[in-house]
Amino acid sequence: MTETSMWVEKYRPMKLSSIINQKEIIGSLKSLLKNTAEMPHLMFSGSAGVGKTTTALCLAREILGDNWKDHTLELNASDERGINMVRDRVKKFARFSGLDTKIPFKLIILDEADEMTSDAQTALRRIIEDTARYCRFILIANNISKIIDPLQSRCAVFKFTRISEGDIVSHLEEICKKEKIKFEQKGLETIQDYSEGDMRHSINILQATASLGIVNESNVKAASGLTKTNDVGEILSLAIAGKLSDARNKMIELIKVYGMSESDFLKYLNEYAYKIKTTHLSEILESIAKYDYRLIIGANPEIQLSALLAELGKIGK
Repeated sequence: MTETSMWVEKYRPMKLSSIINQKEIIGSLKSLLKNTAEMPHLMFSGSAGVGKTTTALCLAREILGDNWKDHTLELNASDERGINMVRDRVKKFARFSGLDTKIPFKLIILDEADEMTSDAQTALRRIIEDTARYCRFILIANNISKIIDPLQSRCAVFKFTRISEGDIVSHLEEICKKEKIKFEQKGLETIQDYSEGDMRHSINILQATASLGIVNESNVKAASGLTKTNDVGEILSLAIAGKLSDARNKMIELIKVYGMSESDFLKYLNEYAYKIKTTHLSEILESIAKYDYRLIIGANPEIQLSALLAELGKIGK
């Protein structure tokens, strides 16, 4: 590797024209830039790693010029979810930061806005109204359904699509060539399969794999913790057979010893459910979905996954 910096930042697009696979959105945004003074507040939605935040930063550069950082406030709502964040940081920046006459407005980028509380979103709605003359907001959300309607109605909404397989593989190949990394096409395709359209995740896996010498299928699996995915299928079979203790012990080993995340465990469990011969597929999938939701809302992972295995055992009977 030629540098030790994070490739995900090193190869982050700096201009709108460099954004990958979002041609319609970029075309619309370029049209808005023809008259920036009349640009509305924006809302970018879509799954992780498809270019939402990068597009917002590219917009900031193109609208505000070389000193864009001085006139841009970037916040992550998942870190600062409460109403105090909205009132204190956003309101202070919007009202008291001096406006340079050379720029049309100041810009506030609020990432992961769907993680804000409803009170914070309501407060933000009022701030957007009060500061519209000299401030523009870009709200970024993975799940737009969690954004209250009054906020959505105040923004031009752009829905980002997943990046295609071909675009991800070709971009990873380009990075390999620039970094002078040996690679095999199958290795890049394995990265794409695992990342599921998330460019950021793909580049991180690529950099981790490159440290092993060559980007091939086996090294990608080793770097991503994919070498133990077959064990998930074994755990599923044990659970359905009613061997709860064996299934649980193997699951704990997979997560605590080999480092597989709970969400990845459920993802692979879902995949293997389709591979086994069973008349209870719909019940199994429904159980997996139920416990996936419980983990998302903050329930204890070990307790919930153990309960899932117990439920699979009941289904098997």
